[in-house]
Amino acid sequence: MGSTSAENNGAATTGAPGVGRRDLIKRSAALGLISVPTMSFLSACASGGGSDNGDKAKAGKKTAKNPLGVNDTAGMEFVLFDGGFGKEYAQDAVKIYEQNFPKVKVKFSATQKIQSTLQPRFNQGTPPDLIDNSGAEQMDMGVLVGKNQLSDLTPLLDAASYDDPNKKVRDTLRPGIVEMGQFDGKPVWIMYYAYTVYGVWYSQKALDSLDAQYPKTWDEMLAVCEKAKKKGMAGWTYAGKYPYYIPFSLYPMIGKVGGREVLDAIDNLEPNAWKHPAVKACFEAYYELYKKGYILKGTPGLDHIQSQTAWAKGKALFIPNGSWVENESANVIPSDFNLAVSAPTGIDSSDKLPFGTIWASGGEPFIVPAKAKNPEGGMEQLRIMLSEASSKNFTSKVKSLTAFNGGTTGITLTPGLKSGVAALDLAKDNVLNPRIQDWYVQLQKEQIGVAGLGEMMAGRATPAETIKKIQGFADAAAKDSSIKHYKHQ
Repeated sequence: MGSTSAENNGAATTGAPGVGRRDLIKRSAALGLISVPTMSFLSACASGGGSDNGDKAKAGKKTAKNPLGVNDTAGMEFVLFDGGFGKEYAQDAVKIYEQNFPKVKVKFSATQKIQSTLQPRFNQGTPPDLIDNSGAEQMDMGVLVGKNQLSDLTPLLDAASYDDPNKKVRDTLRPGIVEMGQFDGKPVWIMYYAYTVYGVWYSQKALDSLDAQYPKTWDEMLAVCEKAKKKGMAGWTYAGKYPYYIPFSLYPMIGKVGGREVLDAIDNLEPNAWKHPAVKACFEAYYELYKKGYILKGTPGLDHIQSQTAWAKGKALFIPNGSWVENESANVIPSDFNLAVSAPTGIDSSDKLPFGTIWASGGEPFIVPAKAKNPEGGMEQLRIMLSEASSKNFTSKVKSLTAFNGGTTGITLTPGLKSGVAALDLAKDNVLNPRIQDWYVQLQKEQIGVAGLGEMMAGRATPAETIKKIQGFADAAAKDSSIKHYKHQ
């Protein structure tokens, strides 16, 4: 998920830590957008990290232009997730690093197989210096943090920003980004580079052709889907092979219907959290899409690219996704598509939160391993990426905003980006940020997503059966002493 393209994605996808931080990502974060995040797990990072690597590069001298004290002759290795945001933005930032340190050649590579490529290197104590830990094979952040495998990024945050030596990097970031990188306490383990809006994506042109408005209640949603069905268009499709995309709209719907405390209880792995009436109502609503034949035929067999392509070609009206979808599907979205995103439809006027309640958060999680040979170099690369120029470059090239609080001056916003900003503006303080996808990756992706929601939306399990199954998964995770547990504070 994240861009994380979620096989992502979400590319994104696109997750991380913290505690009770949602209210920090508010309207002031509104101008932010995109990507990922995403999920999968590092099933076992065997060795617990943190001890000094004898091959570490010697630190360089700290100067005004080199506030992190990067060794100007030490090599640096950067591994990027090759997802919906592509590689070019990172390669451009690497060129700046090499210009600033002309004696250095950065070893840059991109892969979709983050976990299978890098887990052995973590276990051997030879990880890269900077990793974009995203995509379907994202390493489990909770495991990495719990086993002391990551460097604390506080030195980066307290360093002078790339553009203004009188401003720290932390003072240039969107609200909530620093907190998302924390799990327990002050250390910051992850830098989320992108800012993602999750929700229901659609073609405004297609909606107009049905003479319909975006539905605010579930009765209205069913009516719009029926209109679409009569015109030969499915109401919905989704990444059937990666059904953990479904929560991109389902989780904020649950929060809208029952209040954010329902999502907090789910994140906290509280007993019976999944048995809340709001969960039941939303599961039954989504199941109705299947029962009434409003899901594109064959969807359970489609991956994220195939489902997005079918949607872009007008075979389905709605798709749950993250803001990376605009870039990831750029080659198949028609020029007159008029891409738009909306907060999820609710049940009715009894919902706890107003229409417009949406999920938005940092995405595209970058990490510097504890055993990196050149951790200062990895952080310096991030400092460069968090400059105004690099942020602008990212936004203009991949149709997404970054964690840098600015960088849009002079850029013409694309339809999806403009719609995302409008959605955040509408949400005001009602921006949610479920943490289960980054606190418990395996639970979220494989159990809640594939084994739970995937089976329900394919018609192989009822909502009641699915809730019972997911609650069982959550209870097992809560009792598993091998998992580090996190709670909203």
